[in-house]
Amino acid sequence: MSAAGSDRRIGVLALQGDVREHVAALNACGAEAVPVRRRAELDAVDGLVIPGGESTAMSRLLGVFDLYEPLVGRLREGLPAYGSCAGMILLASTILDTRDDARHLDALDITVRRNAFGRQVESFETDLAFAGITDLPDADPMRAVFIRAPWVERTGPGVEVLASVQDGPAAGRVVAVRQGNVMATSFHPEVTGDVRVHQFFVDMVGAA
Repeated sequence: MSAAGSDRRIGVLALQGDVREHVAALNACGAEAVPVRRRAELDAVDGLVIPGGESTAMSRLLGVFDLYEPLVGRLREGLPAYGSCAGMILLASTILDTRDDARHLDALDITVRRNAFGRQVESFETDLAFAGITDLPDADPMRAVFIRAPWVERTGPGVEVLASVQDGPAAGRVVAVRQGNVMATSFHPEVTGDVRVHQFFVDMVGAA
């Protein structure tokens, strides 16, 4: 495994979704970001980002690329991981409103509801308070973009809530969580140009 600092190698699961955007954000944080499609590539990273996309398709593709079991194994060994949107769904222990044949990685003790905020036309943006980021001195609120996003309906005793929706009909819904070395957000920080969530994860990987 690579050393700390700029030599930190973080993979982005490159089966579907905003792969290039996550790679760019991680590189901007000083990490070495690499796409992951094969077992050898997974074995060579110190952390992994699972991007947004379509969670049931990503679940199927993990099997097609023979990555499902190796990824479950590495997560159980403590591989730091961050999932955005569909990535949150895949990392969850329980998923509501999904296909019967969809598999998940069981890395976060949470229950999530797919497409909880509605269809694509109901995508929206809002400002969030994010624990460990926006509570720092002189920090701005985090602008969050939700696109057919899930929300968290249950958190287990070991799960820290990092952010919840503050306004509107979804006020109070949990949209960012962390449990040990695994973090997830309902929203897409890779599309805003604000790399603070990615820096937060890079720091997690460095501390792991």
